[in-house]
Amino acid sequence: MPSEGPARRGPLAGIRVVAFSGIGPGPFAAMLLADMGADVVRVDSVVPPAVKTIVPILGTKFDVLARGQRSIILDLKKPEAVAIALALAERSDILLEGFRPGVMERLGLGPEACMASNRALVYGRVTGWGQTGPLAAAAGHDINYIGLSGVLHSIGRDGEAPMFPLGLAGDYGGGGMLLTVGVLAALHERHASGSGQVIDASMTEGSALLLASHYGMFAGGMLPGRRGTHLFDGGPHFYETYRCADGRHVCVGALEPAFYAKLLELCGLDAARLPAQFDPGAWPEMKRRFAALFVTRTRDEWVDLLGGSDTCFAPVLDLAEAPQHPHARARGSFACVDGVVQPSPAPRFSRTPAAVPASGSQPGADSVRVLEELGLDPARIGQLVASRAVVASCATVDSAPARGQY
Repeated sequence: MPSEGPARRGPLAGIRVVAFSGIGPGPFAAMLLADMGADVVRVDSVVPPAVKTIVPILGTKFDVLARGQRSIILDLKKPEAVAIALALAERSDILLEGFRPGVMERLGLGPEACMASNRALVYGRVTGWGQTGPLAAAAGHDINYIGLSGVLHSIGRDGEAPMFPLGLAGDYGGGGMLLTVGVLAALHERHASGSGQVIDASMTEGSALLLASHYGMFAGGMLPGRRGTHLFDGGPHFYETYRCADGRHVCVGALEPAFYAKLLELCGLDAARLPAQFDPGAWPEMKRRFAALFVTRTRDEWVDLLGGSDTCFAPVLDLAEAPQHPHARARGSFACVDGVVQPSPAPRFSRTPAAVPASGSQPGADSVRVLEELGLDPARIGQLVASRAVVASCATVDSAPARGQY
C-alpha cells in the first residue's frame, strides 16, 4: 500500500472515499464526508449531467457540493477507465454512486465487482425509488419522490396547490443525509465484522422518514387530511409568517402557551379579550388581526421589539442576509471560500474539528496525481491520457484542495 498522505482534520481523517459524480444527493453526501475529514476522490464524467453544465460557466468554486474534493475524469465506456475505477474502489473505505439501478453493474462497477478485491468496502447507493420495486427503473426528480412519500401533499396553503421545498426533503434530507447516515453506520459495523455492505438509500423512503412524527399524529387523528390547517403548517395564527411595513417578513412559532402569552404581552394585546389560543374556529380572524398588526412596523422594528425574547420569533432572512446575522457571525455558521459565502461544515466536533472548507477541484484537475497514487508509471499514465480513457484538465494538479494517497 502507498504511504499515508498529509494528515486531514476532522473525525473521518484517514477514511478514503471514491464518489461517482452525479447531481443532488450523492454530491451532498460526498461533501458531508469531505467536510468531516475524509479524502474524497470524485470520479467525473467525460460528459457531465446537464444540470451541472452551469459549473463551467460560473466556475468550480461555485459548486459548493464539490468542496474539499479532488477530481479525476474517467470515460467509463472504456475498459481501461473501468480498471482505474476498480483500483480506486479497492483502495477505498466508502464508494458513493447515484445512478439508476443497474447502471453500475452494466459498467462493471457494481457491488460484486468492486467488493471482490475489497470485502471491507462500504458501497453506498442512492436513488429516487430504491434499488427494487415497480418504479425502480423509472425516471424522476425530487418533486416526484416526495409526491409519492406524502411530503409534497403536506406542504402548502389550505385550498392551494402543494408547494415543493427546494429539493430539501428528497434530494438532500431524504437522500444525501440518509445515505451519509447509512454509510457511517456500516463503517462502524465494519469494525466488528471486518466486512462492508451495500447501502440502498431511497429518496422516497428517506423523505417519508422525515415525516415520521406527522405519520404518527395522522394515525392518532391529530392531523386533518387538508394541508395548511393544522398546528405545524400555517393553520394557526401563532405559527405563521407575516408581512411587515417594508415588505419583508417575520415568522412566529409560539406554540406553547407561555410563549404565546409573552408574544401577546410584547405586542400589546390583552389575552383576556382574545379567543382561546387553541380554538381553530378563531384562527382565521386572529390571522387577520395579526396581519394587520405586523404590517404596522418594519421587519427590523419587530426585531428590536421581539428579537431574542421567549416569543419564538425570528426575521425571515434572504440568502444575502442570513450569513450576516449576529448569531450566525458569532458561531461562524458561514464561511467565505474563494469569495463564495457558503454554510460552514456542521455539526461541530469538540476534539476533531473539521478544517475550513476549500473549493473543490476543477473536473480532471487531479487525474494525473490520482493515477500516480495508484502506482502507475509515467508511460502508462501518458497512454491513458492519450487514449482519453482518463482526461486531465488544463488546471495544475497543485490546485487540489487536499492530497491523499491511494
